[in-house]
Amino acid sequence: MLRLLSIEFHKLKNSRASKILIITYFTLLTSIALIAAIKFDIGPIKFHLAEQGIFNFPYIWHFNTFITAFFKFFLLLVIVSMVANEYSNKTLKQNLIDGLSKKEFILSKFYTVVIFAFVSTIFVFVISLILGLIYSDFNEFSIIFSDLEYLLAFFVKLLGFFSFGLFVGMLIKRSAFAVGAMLIWFIVESISYNVFKWNVFKDTDIADNIYQFAPFHAMWNLIDEPFSRLNAVKTLASQVGEDLSYDYSVHWYEIAIVLGWVFIFIYSSYWLLKKRDL
Repeated sequence: MLRLLSIEFHKLKNSRASKILIITYFTLLTSIALIAAIKFDIGPIKFHLAEQGIFNFPYIWHFNTFITAFFKFFLLLVIVSMVANEYSNKTLKQNLIDGLSKKEFILSKFYTVVIFAFVSTIFVFVISLILGLIYSDFNEFSIIFSDLEYLLAFFVKLLGFFSFGLFVGMLIKRSAFAVGAMLIWFIVESISYNVFKWNVFKDTDIADNIYQFAPFHAMWNLIDEPFSRLNAVKTLASQVGEDLSYDYSVHWYEIAIVLGWVFIFIYSSYWLLKKRDL
């Protein structure tokens, strides 16, 4: 494993574009702290976002994992270009000539994907812990370390998304077209879901039950939106007669579905490589 990872990190170290994207990604993860500085002071209206409870334990685990998950696109570009460069630079063929098996080649990419997802999760954990210790109204040990399942969901979400990118990169072999293909898949999945949800199976849960197995919906379902949990939003909703009693939990079957897709994407990548004439 370490040998395979060292090969991949050596390639990334020599890629200027990858280094810029990785630095940008982790800078954006850090920028979540800037939310604490958002203040509005307009006459009698004084609003400080950090005082609205978004950095309270354990809510911060939910909020930060939901928000920072949107930045994963930057690492997707690294992963897709990492695969595309293997073909354009002929390093894939050279690695196989040098004795690397096709299975080891795919595993080296998968291990890199796992490391990206794991380091991102640790990074978000540290940033959230620091922000929570500074701004949270609740600092009891039991409260601080409750709801950490959102970090597990975040890790699995990134793992699924990056594995998807790895598969599409192997399938298309061109980074720009691979990203475009993922975007098209997302659009088609979203449009078809809405057609089924609001037209074909209107007023039922059939569309949700079907599309919970679609890749993008499965990844989205891991972490529900956190905004309706805020007291200010609940108060406003109750004033207009809306009930915001949702289930925000991370469910084991949602994690299992995404991990199932991870297996499908990685195995399909290996199958493609085995069948290809390099």
